[in-house]
Amino acid sequence: MALRHRQRGWLGLVVILLALVIVALSARTALKQYGLLDEPSKPRPAAAVKPGATELEQAAATTPRDALERARGVQDMVREQAAEQQRRIDDAIPK
Repeated sequence: MALRHRQRGWLGLVVILLALVIVALSARTALKQYGLLDEPSKPRPAAAVKPGATELEQAAATTPRDALERARGVQDMVREQAAEQQRRIDDAIPK
């Protein structure tokens, strides 16, 4: 009887581990579908956008990873402009 009681704890841990593996596999699949997780063996296709496409069509062809890269680029540009503006202000103040 005591042996069964000890096995219940191990059984619970195995069930929790199995549930964790299922959740991890589901999350990986979802991230791949959203384009946030790259497969190293698979090359990333370029977004095919027509030259005369509207902004809405261009936005639809952009993957979330591309959007993140563009946002980081804009962030870097804003930081550089802020630093340049601060230098101009500091130079304009007479000492």
